[in-house]
Amino acid sequence: MSDNNLRPTPAADLARVIESARRLGIEMDEADALQWLTAMAAAQAGGDVVMDTRAGVFGHQVTMLDFSPAQLEHYRQIGRLVEFADVPGVVETALALSGSAAQSKIQTYPGDCDYFERVNIKAPTRAEACAILANLMREKALNTLKGPTYQLIEVKFGEYPFDVVRGERSLKAGAPIGWTAEEIRAGRIEALRPDGSPVTIRWEDVAANPGWCKLDWVVADPTRGQLANASNMLDVTWEAPDGSITPLDGYLDPYFQEVYLDAASVPIFSKLAQHVSANALDDYVGQLQKEIKKYLRQDNLNYGKVAKRMYNVFRLTGRYAEAAFVRELFDEPATVLYQVWSLIRTIDDCCTPGASIAREQMLAQTDHLIIQVIQALEGDQESEIVRRLLRLRDSLTGQEAGQGLNAQAEAARAEVINIVNNFFYEKLTALPAIKEYLTSLQPD
Repeated sequence: MSDNNLRPTPAADLARVIESARRLGIEMDEADALQWLTAMAAAQAGGDVVMDTRAGVFGHQVTMLDFSPAQLEHYRQIGRLVEFADVPGVVETALALSGSAAQSKIQTYPGDCDYFERVNIKAPTRAEACAILANLMREKALNTLKGPTYQLIEVKFGEYPFDVVRGERSLKAGAPIGWTAEEIRAGRIEALRPDGSPVTIRWEDVAANPGWCKLDWVVADPTRGQLANASNMLDVTWEAPDGSITPLDGYLDPYFQEVYLDAASVPIFSKLAQHVSANALDDYVGQLQKEIKKYLRQDNLNYGKVAKRMYNVFRLTGRYAEAAFVRELFDEPATVLYQVWSLIRTIDDCCTPGASIAREQMLAQTDHLIIQVIQALEGDQESEIVRRLLRLRDSLTGQEAGQGLNAQAEAARAEVINIVNNFFYEKLTALPAIKEYLTSLQPD
């Protein structure tokens, strides 16, 4: 997939990128960039998956270059909340970090705590495997609904069997179903058909087509005084008695963006990895490009998400000089606002009736956000966002749970994402090769 044969030499590429970075006021260490490029070349020439024996983690060669074990115990602690337990002879699992958490060496200001878990279910039939999964997910959700330091927000499980209306949202048949904590507890969703007639969707009724399986929590770290959204996306497979492996959603996910947290998971990972499609890299890059297009649309514009996905495309397709440039952006002070933007949503998620996250923890998080903004910005931009965050803090101090936060939270988020968008757009489009790439992906 690389087009390096048609482009300047790597040394010339890097020199051009470094010059562009300096012109934009981005500190880019030439020695560090060369070291990273050398490591990337070695990773591509070496094996596929590598193990960090000291830390007890493993993953794709390219992914491991961006992972730092410095916060490993923190991620393992949250992992104990989100992970599924093995059931001897029936269920075997492998939990991994994904997203910005798997790129902790370069993403100084990561967003959410994203996890990915391979869940292999051994059963006589697919129907029985689906039933086991349905029980596992509901039991997991009910056991982690809320506690002093966590709160379940939503579970994705099953697909709508027909068009429905939920509140103000019209949802098409085949769309993933999002379950609230109360709906999971009840085991059913009350909705309307498009003609207004009531309909009940039961948990067990959608088990045969589990589709996109994902669980989302808000977690609090009392020691750090910080909140975070934590998610666990499942890739579920059925292993038949003859040893054949079938993904329950029809597709076995590749492993180009995962750092597995337990060396004991190597056997299950190795067994499943054999069944990953030979076209997995092309498919993965294609999916990332679709996401980039989505975040380039004016109604969904988010250049921070574009940059994160573009970095993965570049490093997996041989465009290492452009990847080296983008990775430098993640360490710029202004990119802390990407984390601020994400954490405002986290606070908003906590403010629901019956929330278990203490108000003191939300206040501490808001204070932390204000300090981050002051350190990252100056002038009118700083004043406006701090003003919004102070109003957000006031609403937290005096409000009843679930009331009075959304307007202030969304106003602050809008201010922040506007600055994040402007920062990434200015920097990314200043490099001709990246600007050309973005132009090629602009939505029609």
